[in-house]
Parts: sequence; structure tokens; C-alpha cells
Amino acid sequence: MVQPMVTFFLLFFLAAGARAQNSSDVSWAKRVDTGSQVVTNLQFYFHDTLSGSNPSAIKVAQPQSSGNSLGGFGNLMMIDDPLTEGPDKNSKLIGHARGMYGSAAQNELGLIMVLNYGFIDGIYKDSSFSLLSLNPAMQNVREMTIVGGTGLFRLARGYALAQTYWIDPSTGDAIVGYNATIVTYI
Repeated sequence: MVQPMVTFFLLFFLAAGARAQNSSDVSWAKRVDTGSQVVTNLQFYFHDTLSGSNPSAIKVAQPQSSGNSLGGFGNLMMIDDPLTEGPDKNSKLIGHARGMYGSAAQNELGLIMVLNYGFIDGIYKDSSFSLLSLNPAMQNVREMTIVGGTGLFRLARGYALAQTYWIDPSTGDAIVGYNATIVTYI
């Protein structure tokens, strides 16, 4: 009878220790368990590279005529952009944004974003959230909708605030800082 009790307590404390350790194993995310839901705040950088020999964003469709559109109305880009812990391209890789964005506004730079943000670091490894929203790219801070997710972000809802950190006007290459707030059920 003593042996099963010792085994139970040993497994209980190991599991509790692993949960406490895992909830703070990355510097770019913070999770708060409210009892009925978990609120996660993520801060990371999105590197969108259109230039060079190995771009992370490529044009896959364009309209037959572009007209006088300010933002390239009708252009569609497919992306596999690295997500990093800091703004430097050599900072720690924490995931990838994959999907597409297209110019969806005729008189301004408004991008429809259909993206999956997948993570490879810490307890968020193999978890992702999906964003489906209009990105009014000329605004200083843009708010976009999080509509779902996988892994730790299953049944996610929330929003992402994006702010351009750096842009090269000649190539369109950009680094964008993200602050995402995600709510999931326990």
C-alpha cells in the first residue's frame, strides 16, 4: 500500500513541477489561467521578405490591369515568414507565419490577411493561431482578428496588434512587431 502511494505522490509532484516550469519557459509569451479560460499574450516579430534570392513572400496572382490603385489592388502574396523573439533577423526563431495576404482596397493599402501563425518554441511547440482580418497597413497600429487555433490555442479567439518596426520602401521588405492576446477554454 505504501509503494502505490509513493508512486502517486511522485508522479503528482513531477507533473505539477513540469506544468509550473513549462508555463514560463519562453520570454515572448505569458499565460494566465483564470479558472474557466486561459489568456495568453504573445509578443514576437514577423519578417516579410519580398526581395533577394530566397524571399519569404512571393506574388502568386495579380489583376490583368492594376489601374490607378494606391495599394496594388488585386495582388495576392503567398508567404512563409519567420517569426522571431526580437526584431533582429538573427534573433531566436520561434515559428512561422504561413498563408496569404492580398491587396483588398482600391484607394488605400488594405491587406486581407489569411494566415496561420505556427510556433516551434517551448510549450507552444506545435500550437498555432489563425488570423483572418483586414490589415490597414498605413495605420501606425493595426488591430486584427484571431479566429481559431490548434494545440494550446484550440478554440482560440482574440486579437493581434501589429506595428511596423522597419520597412524598406524600395523592396517592400518589412519587420512587423506583433502583440497578440488569445483566449482559450480550459
